[in-house]
Formats: sequence, C-alpha cells, structure tokens
Amino acid sequence: MVLTHDQRALQEGARRFARGRLLPDYQKREKLGVMDRALVAEMGSLGLLGMDLPEEYGGIGADAVTTGLVAQELAYGDFNMSAVAVGISLNAAILMQHAQPEVVREWVPRMVRGEAVVAICLTEPRGGSDASNLQLKARREGDHYVLNGEKTSITFADRADAYLVFARTGGPEGARGVSAFFIPASAPGISATHFDDVGSLIVGRGSVFFDDVRVPLEHRLGDEGKGFTQVMQGFDYSRALIGLQCCGAAQASLDEAWVYSKEREAFGRPIGQFQGVSFPLAEGESHIAAVRQLCLHALALRDAGLPHTAEAAMCKWMGPKTAFDVIHQCLLTLGHYGYSKETPHQQRLRDVMGLEIGDGTAAVMKLIIARERIGRVAVQY
Repeated sequence: MVLTHDQRALQEGARRFARGRLLPDYQKREKLGVMDRALVAEMGSLGLLGMDLPEEYGGIGADAVTTGLVAQELAYGDFNMSAVAVGISLNAAILMQHAQPEVVREWVPRMVRGEAVVAICLTEPRGGSDASNLQLKARREGDHYVLNGEKTSITFADRADAYLVFARTGGPEGARGVSAFFIPASAPGISATHFDDVGSLIVGRGSVFFDDVRVPLEHRLGDEGKGFTQVMQGFDYSRALIGLQCCGAAQASLDEAWVYSKEREAFGRPIGQFQGVSFPLAEGESHIAAVRQLCLHALALRDAGLPHTAEAAMCKWMGPKTAFDVIHQCLLTLGHYGYSKETPHQQRLRDVMGLEIGDGTAAVMKLIIARERIGRVAVQY
C-alpha cells in the first residue's frame, strides 16, 4: 500500500514517540503494574488518541488506515499503551453513532485528550464466546434503568472512567432484547476487581459488579432491545486495529532479534550467517508483512464504505497467533538470554497472547468468516 505524505508524517511522529518515549520503559511499567495516566494524557496532547474523530471533538478526521498505522507504531513501543488508543477509537466511534449528543459532547473530547478511559462490558461468568447469552438485567423504572448483575474478564475493569455495558432489557434469549448503556464509573452501586493475569498487567482485567445501578434513559445507546446488533457492528474496526497492534509488537521483537544475530558470535562468526538462525526470522518478517497488509486492506475497505466483516475477523485471529509465533521464535533466537525477564520478548509474548482470547477467540472469528461466506448454515454448535 502506497501511503500519502500526511500518512507518512503521522506514522513517523508516532514512531518517534513510541521508540523514544514508550519503548525504554515498557518493562518497567509492567513491574509497576498500574496505568500511567499522565502518559495517556501525553499521548492525547500529541494527537495520538482519537485522531480518526472529527475536529470538533479534538481529532483530526484521519481515516482508518492512518489510525491503524499509528496503532501499530505505538504497539512497537508498548503493546498495552496502544490498547488505550485502540479502545478510544472504538468506543468514541460507538458513542458518536449511538449516544445522545450531550453524552458525546461531554465524554468524547475527554477520551481524545487522554483524560478518560472507557471499558466495554460484554462478557459474563456464564459465557464469553456466546456473547449474546447475557444475564445482567436492566429493569425500566420511569426515566431510568436499574442494572443488576456481573460482568467479568473486562479490560480496564478497575481503571476505567466509564463503562459501555450490554444488559438484557427483555425479550427472548439471544441478541434480541439486549440493550447497551453508557455508565460513568462513579455511578453508585458499581464496584470492580482486578485479576492476577499472565500479561497486559497495566491494562488490567477483572470483574465489574452492578448493584441497583440507576442509569438515565438518555444514557442508553441505540434502540431498546437492539443494542447488541447495533453496537457490535463497530467491532469490525477494532479487530483490524488489533491485528496491527500485534504486528507492531512482533516487529519490535524481530528488529531486536536481527540486531542480536549480527552481534552474537558462534563458531567464529555472527550467528546471523547460519541459515538456522536467519531463515526463521525471514519467515517471521514475511508472515508479519502479510498480516499487516491484510489489516490495512480491511481498514481501506472500511474507509471506502465497503463490507469488511470477514476481513476484520481474519485480522483478529491471524494477528495475535502470528505475532505470538514470531515473538516466540525471536525469544528462541536469543537462546538463554531470551528466556530471561531482562529481555522484552517474554513480556510481548504474554501481552499478545491475551488477544488470542479477548475480543473474540480464533474459533469465533473463523465462524464469522464462514458465516460471511455461506450464511447462517455455518453456525453449528
């Protein structure tokens, strides 16, 4: 894909920030285990958050391809900080399409400035892949809804400033009867926990509990009973962005492994001269380049207003898996040094692995692809 001058300039700006500001402390931030909100605000001040949003809300109206290029560069420096940018692009787009104007005016500019992080609350203890099989209830009482129940495996669970919550407002089981709500984290009756996860520690994952949480009618997103089908359409966007996140992390490990292969010597010469070392890295470069082009293609389809559900699902399952395999090979290239926590490969491996599960498993993504090709006959349980 040939980039425009503006795209190259924005990509280069994100690259300088990621490699100069994010990459040096990538591992240090994990040890601290908390999200650096000042760093998030710095990203906002530099225009790295919500750049795809209209200027009136603080963005620059960038297209999806440009947003993906920036997400990839941020992930090169810190996979978890790039998750903040991806989340803001996804959630702000959902709010602008489905929320009331007053909610958009209050929250979207704060997100773009890096002052607010929003968590999507979909998964419940009863199931994750069967996302429409929800038990959290939203009972209508006059001009409010009252929510009771639990969401689990929620990214940013105890770090979010607001939640985009899917709840059952009535109707039959399945997607019909599910509504979506935007709820500030400060609302009475909300509490959250934090899981001790394998990776992405600064992003955090946990459960969110709703105990008689009152939500004004104007904080419902979309139509009652249609929130699931309406809001979930926006996830095609984030799936392609996630694929580019994974490419960014894998590329960082590849670049480091290539440098090591030139400096490390065995049998009197650099190990990069041995095909057993250089060929697996060359394969990794090829696989990541292929996934990157797929992701950019999906985003280009979105920019053109064309269907891209199947392509986005391909990005979502191929991105994390390919990146995991490539980073693993980079770790092995460094031998016993790679197995140490002093090198970043093990952290990238753990961080990327989370997206083999979260935001839709590979099996669900493949089901979506099959359904796009042959229709509902592909849905077999």
